[in-house]
Amino acid sequence: MKLSGTVLTKLADLAIDAATAAGEMIARSRPKEIERKSSGGSLASQVVTEVDRRSEAIILETLNPTLKRFELGLLTEEQPDDGGRFSADYFWCIDPIDGTLPFIEGTPGYAVSIALVRRDGTPTIGVVYDPVGATVVHAIAGAGGFRNGRPWDLQSSSGTVLSLFTDKSLLSSEERDQITTVLEEIARDMGLTGLHVDASAGAVMNACKVLANPHACYVKLPTQNGGGSLWDYAGTACIFSEAGAVATDIYGQRFDLNRADSTLMCHRGILFATNESLAQRIRALLLSNL
Repeated sequence: MKLSGTVLTKLADLAIDAATAAGEMIARSRPKEIERKSSGGSLASQVVTEVDRRSEAIILETLNPTLKRFELGLLTEEQPDDGGRFSADYFWCIDPIDGTLPFIEGTPGYAVSIALVRRDGTPTIGVVYDPVGATVVHAIAGAGGFRNGRPWDLQSSSGTVLSLFTDKSLLSSEERDQITTVLEEIARDMGLTGLHVDASAGAVMNACKVLANPHACYVKLPTQNGGGSLWDYAGTACIFSEAGAVATDIYGQRFDLNRADSTLMCHRGILFATNESLAQRIRALLLSNL
């Protein structure tokens, strides 16, 4: 069953309401309890706070009624994957707080992310709420991308540096020199003054920062363990598609947003870029060294 444009608009409005309510609660909160929920992957994937769970409860209060009415599945970070995403034509994909580490530290870089994804992995709705800036960005497939309800146009090409927005884990990883060396070479070839690295945010806000800059990217090399999950990228993938920017794996293929064998996303790497020309440069140089 394909949902009509009218239904998608209604569902997007509900997702915006849910993300905004959760985000406003997050903006008023500080974590009192920090738990370890797993022993693998990055620190960011291991920690959860009671605010994450409160955010999820607020979101589900709004979205749960849509599950039966529109026969939707549900995948959310803080609950076990029940497999409903493989039988429903669409499923909600929810990250109640992406960027838990910045949230714990009290620094910008965290957000609420909600997506509606088709069973074939195509993102059809993407909603991001930034509690620090009280800003909502959303997109509906075929209807465009919006920032605070207004069409969101990409920046002009007048910037002087190439920006890399990335996770803190990159700074201490073996990938750091490989990625930054490639991007410094690309910056020189583009006639830019250099490479600016920002490792202050989680995956969702990293992607939004890419869209807010004229020459920017977010890159993760392929790995079989960790590296982000479906809910980290589903919402922004839809927003990037509607903004005319690039959200693919490192090989240029679309994200596998309904991966059958895992919810992890970095098995083929991650690449967000402001335009295809920049994405092609990054792919060419990185893949030649993989």
